[in-house]
Amino acid sequence: MTRLPEETPLVTQRPKRIYRIFDRGSWPEARRIAEVLREETIGGALLLAGALVALIWANSPWSQHYEALLGFTVGPGALHLHLSLAKWAADGLLAIFFFVAGLELKREFVAGDLRDPRRAAVPVAAAIGGVAVPAILYVVVNSGEATEGWAVPTATDIAFALAVLAVVGRSLPTALRTFLLTLAVVDDLLAILIIAVFYTAHLSVWPLLASLAPLGVFTLLVQRQVRNWWLLMPLAFATWALMHASGVHATVAGVLLGFAVPVLRGPDAQGPGLAEHLEHRFRPLSAGVAVPIFAFLSAGVTIGGFDGLGSALTDPVVVGIMAGLVVGKPVGIVAATWLTARFTRGQLDSGLAWIDVVGLALLGGIGFTVSLLIGELAFGLGSERDGHVKIAVLAGSLAAAALAAAVLRVRNRAYRRLCAAERVDRDRDNVPDVYQM
Repeated sequence: MTRLPEETPLVTQRPKRIYRIFDRGSWPEARRIAEVLREETIGGALLLAGALVALIWANSPWSQHYEALLGFTVGPGALHLHLSLAKWAADGLLAIFFFVAGLELKREFVAGDLRDPRRAAVPVAAAIGGVAVPAILYVVVNSGEATEGWAVPTATDIAFALAVLAVVGRSLPTALRTFLLTLAVVDDLLAILIIAVFYTAHLSVWPLLASLAPLGVFTLLVQRQVRNWWLLMPLAFATWALMHASGVHATVAGVLLGFAVPVLRGPDAQGPGLAEHLEHRFRPLSAGVAVPIFAFLSAGVTIGGFDGLGSALTDPVVVGIMAGLVVGKPVGIVAATWLTARFTRGQLDSGLAWIDVVGLALLGGIGFTVSLLIGELAFGLGSERDGHVKIAVLAGSLAAAALAAAVLRVRNRAYRRLCAAERVDRDRDNVPDVYQM
């Protein structure tokens, strides 16, 4: 007698949720990012204005007055802070910029959408790729000469990039803008690590150890949600001044102070958390004052007419920086993003294509603020090579901006369609319907 095979129960499996790259995330995070980007866009316009004024002034008959302004010294000598205005801008004002970057990065990874490791993997990998490839390309171009400038083309200037987007990419979807912002912030963190490790020429141990004392007290107070500026500001200044005296670039203090601030509130706390509170206070100061003034005091370079420009463009340092910004940054960002998608089996969100990633990657080649800072540290403020770095950063950033504009304009109709969908709110609950699906 033939036995029939026993029936096996059907096992219903839930379909695996497809991991989407560049999905729009949550509505609270999208709303917060939109507010941040508005402030940074205004700051980008001011940055470009400051750089343009500096460039015109430095190449005018009154250029000696610009040089005199840069060299004007002020500050207490007893604290080793009798510095030129150019040094105050690089060491002091940019510490505010990096403080805000530290707040933003910690907030993203603790309370934002990037607390999900899979979502964080893409911008982090893209930032690493966007730092490694241009650095390697610079070293290859220079063939062992002037290699101290390898880090110049590794930075992305979010304010400059957003100023370009304000002209050519107003309808860019929220997810792509968020990716660009996060990539730039992680980029800034990598830049400050590079500055601390590779551009600390002379290290004084005792001031460095002493800086830990005010930093520790600052951390203790902010962890207890203390918001009194008359307590926090002197501690922050002492941390910055001692870090400056140690030989470590003082902007490192800005990042450490930003990381010290707690993001999450206690269960009984009312209102925004301390990180959000400080970010709202200091971001306008960073974007609207600190970065534009630094651009004004750093971007002025005497080109010397067409002969001077031609001579500068033949310098291997200039070629390496421009190649890093225009070629290395987009190649590194796109390659790292593609590899991350491949290993995580992710797919681009609906309506997006890889050409959009290329456009964003080209925007990543707009290096300005941090690139100029690293150039000054690598070759010396006011040196001939420092002047060539400024020409390379300006020319490379403008070339990257032009290429990004050309690529993004091709997809402008698709962006407008996606942007319109993100505004639909049929139930009128002040939350777009796409965030409730």
